[in-house]
Amino acid sequence: MVTDPISNLIISIKNAARVGKPAVRVPHSRMKQAIADLLVREGYLVSVDRKGKKARTFIEAEVAFDNGVARVHDVKRISKPSKRVYYSVRDIVPIKNGYGHIVLSTPQGIMTGVEARKAKVGGEALFLIW
Repeated sequence: MVTDPISNLIISIKNAARVGKPAVRVPHSRMKQAIADLLVREGYLVSVDRKGKKARTFIEAEVAFDNGVARVHDVKRISKPSKRVYYSVRDIVPIKNGYGHIVLSTPQGIMTGVEARKAKVGGEALFLIW
């Protein structure tokens, strides 16, 4: 039983990138689908597909590589089930001098820190990715 499904998703993507595996499969949820779609928009994943039957659906995500090097170098979970961390608009700063992203769960949906600052909303800081 997975107690933190978001960590399961991002660590699966990181591990696949590190060993050069082209795709990763994780159980489906709407939150994980939204996060995967955001990672496709930001270029960390090539594509995301929902597959499977009704009760056993899963997400198959293709990891992005540039000349054999994965775009995902590392991830860091911020907010956990045991401790939720919330950022206001003023707390959102560039990650890794602009080379990384912070992913937030806001009232307007899942978005990066840059998008959240433009929309002037804060939210729960899910993880960092670079």
